[in-house]
Order: sequence, then structure tokens, then C-alpha cells
Amino acid sequence: SSGINAEYGGPLRSNIKQRSVLRTPGSGTPSHDTPGRATPKRTPKRPAESLVFKEEVQRHTVHTLVFRSLKRTHDMFLYDQWAPIPTSLEMKDARKNLKKLSEYASVKDMDAPVIVRKEKSVPLGPPTTGQELVALQNNNPNIPPEKTPSNALALNQNTKTITLASRRAPLPKPQWHPPWKLMRVISGHLGWVRCVDVDHTNDWFVTGSADRTIKIWDLASGTLKLSLTGHISTVRGVAVSDRHPYLFSCGEDKQVKCWDLEQNKVIRHYHGHLSAVYALSIHPTLDVLCSVGRDASCRVWDMRTKACIHTLTGHTNTVADVKTQATEPQIITASHDCTVRLWDIVAGKTRATLTNHKKSIRSLVIHPTQYTFGSASADNIKQWKCPDGEFIQNLTGHNAILNTLALNQDGVLVSGADNGTIHFWDWKTGYNFQRFQSQVQPGSLDSEAGLFAMRFDHSGSRLISCEADKTIKIYKEDENALEEPINWKPDLLRKKY
Repeated sequence: SSGINAEYGGPLRSNIKQRSVLRTPGSGTPSHDTPGRATPKRTPKRPAESLVFKEEVQRHTVHTLVFRSLKRTHDMFLYDQWAPIPTSLEMKDARKNLKKLSEYASVKDMDAPVIVRKEKSVPLGPPTTGQELVALQNNNPNIPPEKTPSNALALNQNTKTITLASRRAPLPKPQWHPPWKLMRVISGHLGWVRCVDVDHTNDWFVTGSADRTIKIWDLASGTLKLSLTGHISTVRGVAVSDRHPYLFSCGEDKQVKCWDLEQNKVIRHYHGHLSAVYALSIHPTLDVLCSVGRDASCRVWDMRTKACIHTLTGHTNTVADVKTQATEPQIITASHDCTVRLWDIVAGKTRATLTNHKKSIRSLVIHPTQYTFGSASADNIKQWKCPDGEFIQNLTGHNAILNTLALNQDGVLVSGADNGTIHFWDWKTGYNFQRFQSQVQPGSLDSEAGLFAMRFDHSGSRLISCEADKTIKIYKEDENALEEPINWKPDLLRKKY
């Protein structure tokens, strides 16, 4: 302000004086006054002389101002105020001693652990020929005779000892499984047979079809016991409860129904899906039902109240299959967006997302005894380890669109494809011990040899398949088969993803 007054002091002061002369206290404005009218009195104003600073402002040269600005900048950036305070070695030692006393006081005086090395060493003088090594093998029982000196023994020049080389863990060998053969063909549906489930008593099984009906069959004889109608479109999923006399079904009509098998009628409807429902799964220990479909969501229902507990969203395409288990992850879903998601049923959120597949995933299977599960896609079959979905191995060779998987207690995995091919695998090693083409019934086209669903019964000795030629086929093991040597060549360059 002092600089402004110093620079503009003269003109500003003269302007103020002119205004004070024109408007004196108590005088009116002559240019705007009307004759004969009284002029209102004005309040006296403060003299404008008091607004002007009377102090003399010291003038500085440009050189002085620039020098002061440089000095301020220099003082501002002279010190590293953000740098840490330098610490001395004494402070570091004191800090270490304090931490040692406060955190490791109970174990700091313990003796060091004794490490036992599992090396089998034999004292040996400097060998001259290979014959001495062979003689040493014959005299020392610790060295296996079948090992050659090149790959079994390692000479340490410092200690003059021979150390046995560590072996790799041997690859597991596949277990022999008897071949499977066709046992029975059941006809009765008027459309594609899309789903199947077996009752926990192992007396009957149920199938759903594109003819909008649900049929219950006797497992031993293959005769029809009951037909249920109520869906207005293709029935895509059925599930029989182990703890209730209930049968659940879903279809492309967006409906999820609960059937009372004592009255053979629908007692509950579960409304909420926005499009076709493709699969069902009943929780083994909770009164909870999970359904998935084309609306890219998995809905968790309370069986009794019909309330939707969770709507599990995250998939970006059709969810083709869902499986539930009593341990974590309690819900597993597979989708056409090439991902498998493991869900936390309590929080209603994704626990893990598996993105290893490159093609749409249409089927899941959970091992009945191990803590593992499998997923089927057009690229290959992958095995995963629960609870976090760690990758185990690939099962390659079934080059087709895989629609279904089935697994029994003996470790026999079966994959069914859209072109009617069936492959049998050893779950432990991934060995494909049998494959064949499904035969269509007479009068059907060869293109109707597709498989939509497969399921083992609870004994693991019968395999039920639902096919596109409107039939249900039951396979069993060949009792007369003799165990043969397995010609298995493991793939040493297996993919790790």
C-alpha cells in the first residue's frame, strides 16, 4: 500500500481535494436543485484528507528488490527439512537391544537347533579307475547296485567322500480300471434329455427333458414310475434333496419349482431370475438352494421361506453350472465368460476367480472324498484344489465341446461331449483309459449323438447319461475284464496353468 501511495500520491490527493470542494458539508447540489424546493440536509462527512497516508515511503532500486527476492528463495531451499534426522550407531544399537529385550527375551538364550543332514557318505581315497567305484558298490550296502557311478555318486574333493544324489519324487502311476460297457437304453421322453439326478436311497433317478416333463425311473429295472408336468418350457435342471421329500427343478421358463414327492405336486415357486435357469444345486447341510442361469447371476434361496438370501453377481455371461459343498468354498460357479468363481456364502462375495480356461465352461464336478474339484471346457479339463482354487493339472485329449462331467469314489472321471464322444479318465494321473462314441437309437440322425448330462449312482457302479436322441443310457463296468498292463507315457512338459 505504501508503494501505491508513493507512486500515485499526487493525482490521488488532487482528486480528493476536488471532490471535497464540490461537496462541502451542508451544501446542496446546485446543478440538480429545483427552485422553490427545500434541500434536505446531509450528514457531515469525514474529510478525505485522513484517507491519505502522510508517511514518506522509502524508494528502492530494482537491484535491491531482486537481491532480496533471491535471498528469500535461497533461505527457503537452503535446508532439507523433509530429510530424515541422521541417527548415530549408538542409537541403532540401543534400539536393537531394546527390541531384543522386549520381544525375544524368552528365547534369546536358547541353544541353537541341531540340524541332522540326511546324507549317506562313504569315506574314500582318491579313486583312480572306475573299477574301484564298482568294487565299493559291491562292498557297501548303502549304495544301490543298480545306480551307475555317473548319476548315483557325487565325489567331493574336499572331504574325500561319496554322497548319494537325491532322487526326484516318482510320478504317480495310474490305477487300472475295468472298461465300461452299455447296459440299458431307456426311451420315454419326447425331446432332448437335459438333466438327471439320483435319489439318496439309490432306488430311483429323475430326468428332465425338452418335452417339458420330469420323469422318475426305477434304477434297477429302468421302468417309468412317475411323470410330472408343470413347466412351460425345457427343463434344464433337477435336484433331489437328501434330507427332505422334495424335488427341485428349473427350466427355460425362468421358474424354479419345489415338488412334494409325497403329494406329487408343486408346493413352492422361487421367483427372481430374469432369464432361463440352467442349473440347480442343493446345499448338503443347509436348507439352501442355489440356481444359476442366463442372467449371469447365482441366486441363493431359502427353501422354506422362498426368500432370495443372496444374488451373487460378478460373471459377465451365462452361468452354466453350480455346485455346493459343506466346506469352503461352499458355492462354485462356472460361466461362459471362461471363469470359475468361488463364493463366500456368508458375505455374498467372490472368494476367488479362476481365469485359466480360454473357452466357455459348461460343467463342474466335485470329488466325493478329496478336497478337489474339476471344470470342463472346450480347451481341456482342469483340476483344482480347494479352498483357494490352486491349479493341479490339465486333462487334455477330449477335443470337443464338453457338456458334462461325472466322477465316482474310485477316481473314474467321465466327460461327455456335444458330438457324442465319451472319455474315461483316471482322476489321479489324468490317464485316459477308455474312449468310445455313443450310438444313437435306430431312426435317429448321427448328429443327435450329443450328451447333455451324466451322473453316477451312489454306488459308483452305474453311469446314467442323457442324450440328444431322446434316450437315457445306463453303463456299467465289465465284470469279465482282466487286468492288463497300462501303456502310459506321462507328459513331462505339462502346463502349469
